[in-house]
Amino acid sequence: MPEDDTGDTPSEHTDDGRWEVARPRGGSLPSGVRMAGFRDRDAGGLDLRVLPQPAVIVVINLGPTPITVEGACGDRRLGGLVAAMSPGPARIRGEAVECVEVALSPRAAYALLGVSPLELDGSITAFEDLWGRPARLLRERLVDTASWHDRLALTDGFLRRRAAGAPPMAAEVAAAWDTIVARRGRVRVEELASAGGWSRKRLRSRFSAQIGLTPKRAAMLVRFDHAARALLAGRPAADVAAACGYADQPHLHRDVRAIAGCTPATLAGTTTSTGS
Repeated sequence: MPEDDTGDTPSEHTDDGRWEVARPRGGSLPSGVRMAGFRDRDAGGLDLRVLPQPAVIVVINLGPTPITVEGACGDRRLGGLVAAMSPGPARIRGEAVECVEVALSPRAAYALLGVSPLELDGSITAFEDLWGRPARLLRERLVDTASWHDRLALTDGFLRRRAAGAPPMAAEVAAAWDTIVARRGRVRVEELASAGGWSRKRLRSRFSAQIGLTPKRAAMLVRFDHAARALLAGRPAADVAAACGYADQPHLHRDVRAIAGCTPATLAGTTTSTGS
């Protein structure tokens, strides 16, 4: 891979050459964390549909102008954002965008957010509203740092400090989530409750508090994520429905409409944000 302009961190470019992408090298990120830096190389602007996915996405904007989030609550201009796992239909727009993006698995989000995922309320929250002054100071340091290597290291350190001493997710909840992921969402809530020795009601309550979604909605989201990636890769909707365990193509259509707010055909033809 080519080096970025500071010469200290390997970077790559997207297929169209528009975006420079830098990823951490050496060492390891906290468990359940993915991170990357992005720079709009030709200042062509950003216009992305936000897709719900089984991760909480944090975007720290380092560019000269705020990012505009267009959603059900109107337009907001933010210096950074935190998108819940199922934020509802939204678009992100920006000019000369330069940012650090962090994807948090539900386990990592539970440890790092500092609030119950339920408090995100299926929305997109301002970065500084969630983490306050520490978030503002981190962003200021990142803006003042030119090296991608140092930027990613600063973000990594910030996350590790937040994770120190964080309460662990309940073992039964973590096991239920791991099963949903391993089965690609093709699992019944009764199976999850039985495996953990809990009633459906108890599993729903604890799972929702620590994951931010009900077990049924989480399974639906994980299955949708696999289907969305297949549709974006150009696979026919009928093939995607069969491969992802939908009863038929209309069932896929209903789920995509319910989760993404558009049809499978529209989703397949759009530019999307799917995390780092």
